[in-house]
Amino acid sequence: MKRPLLAAALLLLAVTAGLTSGCSLVEEARGGDVRARTVRVTATTNFIADTARNIGGDRVEVTGLMGPGVDPHLYRASAVDVRTLRRADVIFYGGLHLEGKMGELLDRLAEHQPTVAVSREMPEADLLTKGAGEHDPHVWFDVTLWKHAADAIRDELVRLDPTHAPTYERNAAAYQRKLDALDAYARERIQTIPEGKRLLVTSHDAFTYFGRRYGLQVAAIQGISTAAEATTHDIQRVAKLLADRQVGAVFVESSVPRQTLDAVAAAADARGQQVRIGAELYADAAGDAGTEEGTYLGMVRANVDHIVEGLTR
Repeated sequence: MKRPLLAAALLLLAVTAGLTSGCSLVEEARGGDVRARTVRVTATTNFIADTARNIGGDRVEVTGLMGPGVDPHLYRASAVDVRTLRRADVIFYGGLHLEGKMGELLDRLAEHQPTVAVSREMPEADLLTKGAGEHDPHVWFDVTLWKHAADAIRDELVRLDPTHAPTYERNAAAYQRKLDALDAYARERIQTIPEGKRLLVTSHDAFTYFGRRYGLQVAAIQGISTAAEATTHDIQRVAKLLADRQVGAVFVESSVPRQTLDAVAAAADARGQQVRIGAELYADAAGDAGTEEGTYLGMVRANVDHIVEGLTR
């Protein structure tokens, strides 16, 4: 057995053994009634963690597994991550196969503790389908869909800690107002881009929900997962689109290497269209902790500003 497969198998066996041990997970992880302490939350991505903090407030202790620049499509849980997950009163994750390498682990944990996909309350009709019948998991770039994620987090915290339901409901209502303001901001700002220039080119297909909601055509070199590899055909296809539309900017993503974008820029230049690499967008992860871009609201706002600046120059 190859080493990565062996490591994954051993980790899964360890998780399984831990989850089926004599002491129940609930007793081991939670250490008493949550009314007497904060609720321990573990989230996969940092923007899910940020949303949980906004809704939970002082009632929650939130740990995020994936920091800035981390690709959730390819992320594999470490032994330390597994221990952190097992200690949680609730686990929040994206779902829709966003955390592709962690799917089996999350399923195992769900047998013993609350494990919630924040996309679970999103209307099926509003989800995009990309190949093989799977949904596009990048739902957070339509702010109106992310409101459903906030609802899912609120509802689960209320279920776990009903004594403090008014706190969660009040915090969630305040956060929803901020989401409404962000949605309006994004719509207004994108409309300032000349109509013919509303073409967003990125490395992988993370921004289709964003384009649908805010009126941008999105052209990605890779598919919805960064595990896919770009081909020469993909590069030439996007370069031709840039040249035909006379669009002069493409955008780097925080969690994806820029080599393919450099290749597209060179191919567009060969077609007579000069293309620059625009500002870095936050795709599958928010920015650094403690910065505005390290929050969900801040990452989306920063993306909007970078896109508008890049496509109107």
